[in-house]
Amino acid sequence: MSKQIKLWINDQEIIANDDQTILEVAQENEIYIPRLCYLKNIHEEGNCRLCSIKIEGQSNLKPACKTAITEGMRVITNDQEIYDDVSMNLELLAKRHHFECFKCSREDNCEFLDLLRRYSVDNEFSHMYGFNPEDYYYSDSSGVMVLDSSKCVLCGRCVSACEKQTGLSILGFNERGAHTYVGPAQFHNLEDAGCIYCGKCIQACPTGALREKDDIKFVERALRDKSKKVIVQVAPSVRTALGESFGLPIGTNVEGQMFTALKKMGFDEIMDTNFAADLTIMEEGTEFINRLNGKGKLPLFTSCSPGWVNYLELYFPEFMDNLSSCKSPQQMAGAVIKTYYAQKMNIDPKNIVSVSMMPCIAKKAEARREDMGRDGYQDVDYVLTTREFARLIKRHDLDLTTLESSKPYGMLSSYTGAGAIFGATGGVMEAALRTVSEILEEKPTKIDFKSIRGNADIKEATIHIKGTDVNVAVVHGGIAIKIFLEQLKTSSKQYHFVEFMGCSGGCINGGGQPIVPAKIADVTDVRTLRASVLYDIDKNTKIRKSHENEFVQTLYREFLEKPNSHKAHELLHTSYKKREPYHDI
Repeated sequence: MSKQIKLWINDQEIIANDDQTILEVAQENEIYIPRLCYLKNIHEEGNCRLCSIKIEGQSNLKPACKTAITEGMRVITNDQEIYDDVSMNLELLAKRHHFECFKCSREDNCEFLDLLRRYSVDNEFSHMYGFNPEDYYYSDSSGVMVLDSSKCVLCGRCVSACEKQTGLSILGFNERGAHTYVGPAQFHNLEDAGCIYCGKCIQACPTGALREKDDIKFVERALRDKSKKVIVQVAPSVRTALGESFGLPIGTNVEGQMFTALKKMGFDEIMDTNFAADLTIMEEGTEFINRLNGKGKLPLFTSCSPGWVNYLELYFPEFMDNLSSCKSPQQMAGAVIKTYYAQKMNIDPKNIVSVSMMPCIAKKAEARREDMGRDGYQDVDYVLTTREFARLIKRHDLDLTTLESSKPYGMLSSYTGAGAIFGATGGVMEAALRTVSEILEEKPTKIDFKSIRGNADIKEATIHIKGTDVNVAVVHGGIAIKIFLEQLKTSSKQYHFVEFMGCSGGCINGGGQPIVPAKIADVTDVRTLRASVLYDIDKNTKIRKSHENEFVQTLYREFLEKPNSHKAHELLHTSYKKREPYHDI
C-alpha cells in the first residue's frame, strides 16, 4: 500500500504517493517535463532521455519517467544544463528524420515537431547526413497502412503497443546501430506478418512514421466527377471524436455539424451507418435465434469488427464456424447502396461511388476483401478514417465548430438508439438482446442491459429469455480476445452469444480515431467520454430497438423479403478463411 511523502520540484513543496515516478508527480502538479518515448502503462523504458532531471545530492541526469520519488527528494527540471541536454538529444533525433511536414498526416499534432519548436532546435547536424530514401524501410503494400522509417525516432512506443495491446508483437527493432529500423521481421510487409490492422501502433506513434493509407485524393476525384453519384455513410463512433480534430473537448457530439460538412463538400447523399447497424441486428439476431434453436454452432460470435475477424482467421481459425456470417454494418450499407438504392433511384451501380467514414484502419482492408462485392464492383469503394475525414473537411476550408447543425438527407439514414450504441464495447450485444429477447418473448422487454456496459476487458452476464438462461460475454482488445478464446477451449461453461471487438473500448477507440496526445491520454478516460456520446444519443432517441426501425422494415418488404432470406444471404452475408502469418517463409 502506498503512503504519502513530501518532496520538492523546482522548490515547490509537493505531497505525493511514494509509488509514483517524478514524471507522474510533475504532471499531476502541472510542472512541465518534456517526453517522447513515454506512454503510460504501455512504454515506460526511458529510451529517449528527453525527460532528464537533476536530483540534489546525486551526480548525472536521471530520466523522470523511470525514477521513483523518495521522502525529502529535491528535483530540478529546468536549469541550463538540462535544457542543453534535451536540445542535444532532439538534434540527434532530428538529424535522421525526413522532414516532409507539409504533407505529413501528423502536421497538426506531431509530438516530435512540438518539441523541436519548443526547444528551438535548428537541426544543425542535417548537413552532415544527406537523406537517401534507400537507407530507410518503407512499406505500403498492404493498401491499408504505411510504415515509413524515415520519420521514425526509434522511441519504441509502437513496438510496446503492439505487444501489450494485441499480444502479437508484429513490430520489432531490426538491424543494429545507424541501420536500426522498426518493422516486421525479415523485411516482411505488415500484411504478411499477421497484422490485424487495429491501428494501436499508429495511435502510439508520436510522429508520422506510422499512418493509414490516405484515400482522400480518390474521394475528392469522385466528388469532382459529375458523372458519378457519391454516397457517403458515417459510422456511429465518428461523431464521438471528429470534433477533437477541431479543438473541441473529448466527448463532444458533432453529429449535426458533421452532416452539414458533408453537404457542403458535395456528397450527393448521406447514409448513416447506424441504419445498417439496425439492419445487422435483424440479420445477426435472426441467425442467433436459429442457432439457439439448434441450427448452427454455439456460441455465436459477432462479426462487426474487422480487426477481430482478422485476428480469428489468423490466430484462432478453429473457431471460424462460431463466427456470424453477417457482414459488418459498413459492408451491409455498401451492398444495399449498390443494389436496392441503385434500383430505387434508377442509377447504374457502376456510376455510384460508395464512401465510408470509419473510426477504424481495418475497415480499409475489409472493403478490399474479394467477397465484399458482386458483379465486378465492391460494396464500398473508399474508406476514410476519422482523421482523414477531418483533413478532408479542413481542405475544403470548413471549420466544424462554426457550422450549423443539420440532418442527413439520404433515404437510408434513419436509425434507432440500438444502432447508435454499436460503437461502444457491449453495444452490439445490447442492441441484439433488445431485439432477440422481444422476438422470443413475444412482448415488450427491457431496453437497458447495463451489466454488459463499461470498460472491463471481459464482461459476462446471464440473460433469462423465454425459459432459457442465455450466457453472454463481451470481449474487447487483442489481449482479452486471446485470454478468452484460450479459456473457451477448455471451459465447461456453455456460452451462447459473444461480442468481440478488436480495439479496447470498441470502435470509439478505433485505430482511425483522432490521436490523443500522450500527456492528455495519461489523465483522461477517453473511452468513457466518447462512449457517453453514443449512450446519450440512444437515451434521447424515440425508437431504441432495431426491429422497430420502419425504414429497415420497408427494405425487407420491398427488397430483402425477410431476415436471413436467400437474397439477404446473397447480399448481406459472407464467409471466412484460415490465413497464416509469414506464410511464405
